[in-house]
Amino acid sequence: MTFAPVPLDLLPDALNASFKLIPAVMVSAMLLLFLGIGYAFRVADTEDLWVAGRSIGNVENGMAIGANWMSAASYLGMAALIALSGYYGLAFVVGWSTGYFILLIFLAAQMRRFGKYTAPDFVGDRFDSDTARAIAALTTILIGFVYSVGQARGMGLVGIYVFGGDYTTMVVLMMGITVGYLALSGMLGATKNMAVQYVILIVAFLAGLYAVGWTQGYSTFLPQVEYGALLSQLNREFTQPFTNGGFYLWVATAFSLIVGTCGLPHVLVRFYTVESERTARWSTVWGLFFICLLYLSAPAFAAFGTDLYANKVGAVYGANGMSGAEGDVIVVLASQLANLPTWFVGLVAAGGIAAAIATTAGLFIAASSAAAHDIYTNIVNEDATQRQQLLIGRATIVALGAIVTVTALNPPALVGELVALAFSLAGLVLFPMFFLGLWWENANRPGALAGMTTGLLIWTAAVFNELILATDAGAVVPLYADIFPAVGAALAGTPIVFAVTIGVSLATDEPPERIKRIVRQCHSPEPMGQQQSAEDVVSTDGGQVSTDGGHAQEEN
Repeated sequence: MTFAPVPLDLLPDALNASFKLIPAVMVSAMLLLFLGIGYAFRVADTEDLWVAGRSIGNVENGMAIGANWMSAASYLGMAALIALSGYYGLAFVVGWSTGYFILLIFLAAQMRRFGKYTAPDFVGDRFDSDTARAIAALTTILIGFVYSVGQARGMGLVGIYVFGGDYTTMVVLMMGITVGYLALSGMLGATKNMAVQYVILIVAFLAGLYAVGWTQGYSTFLPQVEYGALLSQLNREFTQPFTNGGFYLWVATAFSLIVGTCGLPHVLVRFYTVESERTARWSTVWGLFFICLLYLSAPAFAAFGTDLYANKVGAVYGANGMSGAEGDVIVVLASQLANLPTWFVGLVAAGGIAAAIATTAGLFIAASSAAAHDIYTNIVNEDATQRQQLLIGRATIVALGAIVTVTALNPPALVGELVALAFSLAGLVLFPMFFLGLWWENANRPGALAGMTTGLLIWTAAVFNELILATDAGAVVPLYADIFPAVGAALAGTPIVFAVTIGVSLATDEPPERIKRIVRQCHSPEPMGQQQSAEDVVSTDGGQVSTDGGHAQEEN
């Protein structure tokens, strides 16, 4: 029942990987623009580094959400998965889109009202536990690592189309530029860049789709719908449901992506960068709109690319079919096979690089804040100065960048599959804590620790069983892989985590009254000020409230 992986060759043979002057100038200018914006909005203190001074408006934050969200996995990987695995790839469209509705309805405004700087910050203060904070921080760093490997691979593949050379050089070059501007700019500069990056990636993607559809006679004004006429000409692997992966895997993947969307730290932290809960809600609406522009277009691009590959290169499926590397660049490859001008294909490639850099920025900022703010400042050194926090944060960005770069040189899976693993982890460990922490005031510290540990164990076992220790014969324990597929472990696992958290909370002491009052304040209809949090409101309402990560109780 597990998904049969496509052979993962490092290089896409059908792609014209050579130096091209005009695309190289375009991409270089784009990268210099990112560096310039990062320098112009470089950070001076931790408030700007972690939450951009809580000064971002709803449309700008919506564009940042869109760019933050639409990574190489969306720009390149989603079309790749649809092209290579057909109907199964639609689980990614459904999962990644639906998750935002859950975010909008249940989490965005409540998260902003709770306040704080990071997702682990929320977990640590809500459950009054430094141990819970540490688990959430380490999970955030792990998500950043797994997710970013896919981005680095995407940048490397697209980079060799533009600059030629070898895959290794491109991965190192692109990651070096990304790490450089992030270490300089922090959240404020990254957010300003994300708005620009969104414009570049959506223009490049839609322009490429319309140009391929128009020049090849596939479509005219609405390729997102017109591509349906092409389906009868494509192979059954593309169109027939559940040819690749069964019904359970499809549902498990979609569910994991939905709950994973609601548990990703670099997405949740965007709600801390705005001035109010109203702005948080509206920025989610704008973000969903911007995201749907691309998501509704990806299946059409996959269909066009698959047909062009079959007509101009060879068989798409089977032992000698399209490789994983070729699938990962199907958006660029389709533009090339449609004989579009080289500069235009370079524009499409530049959009892929912009998408990968934007998401890597959000992931690295979230990971660096988890290390510097949640682990170093809240657990190791409570008297840390802002200079020390900035130093730890920047050192984390550099160290994580180095590890991601090395791993991306020989990645274990396709871009989209790597990203799906990160969603599965977020859905198992963090989403239950966010949801119960905001909506059930009796969720307590022992319950959270038991639930997070359970989620982490389920995910780790699934990854080792199906990927790290698997052989050519398949997973080590096939039955476990059937129930907890690595990319969809949250379907069976998340309800277990919810049950464990609720059961342990009911069996142990209720949380302190001050925590319950903060949770209730997160649902109050009364608006709050730009720098205000639920804790501030409760403190000025007659209660001496101070969430301290469990220090007070531990001292008693």
